[in-house]
Amino acid sequence: MLQPIRTKFRKAFKGRIHGLATSGNELAFGRYGLKTIEPNRITAREIEAARRAMTHHMKRAGRVWINVFPDLPISKKPTEVRMGKGKGTPEYWACRVKPGRILFEVDGIDEASAREAMRLAAAKLSVKTRFVARIG
Repeated sequence: MLQPIRTKFRKAFKGRIHGLATSGNELAFGRYGLKTIEPNRITAREIEAARRAMTHHMKRAGRVWINVFPDLPISKKPTEVRMGKGKGTPEYWACRVKPGRILFEVDGIDEASAREAMRLAAAKLSVKTRFVARIG
């Protein structure tokens, strides 16, 4: 799974996801892509599950680009622990995505196959997505 090698700080604030994506909102590498239409956090496990679903459907044909990286540590306190005593330990990694962000791109396969691969990948994600294609 994806995670940073090292970070400046161990724990991060929760934060809020405001506005639309201004960068990473257009296809850069592939012919087809999967674009988010709602703000949320995507975990490293979701990204890996979506990648595996896509590559399994594509059967080693074409190329896949992952345009997001989980760099946000999500901390959690153990179950049945009383309030206070500080913040919990980092449990997993996630990335914040804004509406309009391209998550995955594929190339080297036909549109029908790309559409199906993206549908399978979208089923693994916790955000609503839309299939996009480059014109021309």
